[in-house]
Amino acid sequence: MKIVGISGSIVGSKTRTAMDYTLKTVKEKYPDAEVTLIDLADYDIQFSDGRNYMEYEGDTGFITKTIMEADAIIIGTPIFQASIPATLKNIFDLLPVNAFRDKVVSMLVTAGTPKHYLIIEQNLKPILAYMKAQIVQTYVFIEEKDFHRKEIVNDDVLFRIERLVEDTVMLTETYTKIREKKEEQYDF
Repeated sequence: MKIVGISGSIVGSKTRTAMDYTLKTVKEKYPDAEVTLIDLADYDIQFSDGRNYMEYEGDTGFITKTIMEADAIIIGTPIFQASIPATLKNIFDLLPVNAFRDKVVSMLVTAGTPKHYLIIEQNLKPILAYMKAQIVQTYVFIEEKDFHRKEIVNDDVLFRIERLVEDTVMLTETYTKIREKKEEQYDF
């Protein structure tokens, strides 16, 4: 199983901190999983210009191909100005409409105010649904108060991250079995 974590911003540290903990949890609980972190701050990504994702080269090509090859994706995003960062939206724009078909996508969000959970419900989930993702409905919402010195200090948040990892892997395994069983019905 290939799991890709996306840290969806080029600024700040909270989302990366949360993603590091999340992917560490994946590696500990599911050592057979192939885990890749894409921190958008570490790459030079082109703006989408409408080309097929396979035509991009360099960092942009690496990121799009890695996402397309994944079985599951864990998206970590901060909320800025009541929206997801443009860097994350650009990743979605680089991919085809059906990019997340047969993929499980879960979310982890860092925000400065509790009201920003609405952005996930009204902005990010519709994008993922449009791109045909199998969405893990519960997501982890982490507020400013849950961090101290680049560490997550709220035990409930850590528990919710562990549950998110379990749900992501379990849904991925379930959808894979369903898809394989359905494909067995065909004779080609």
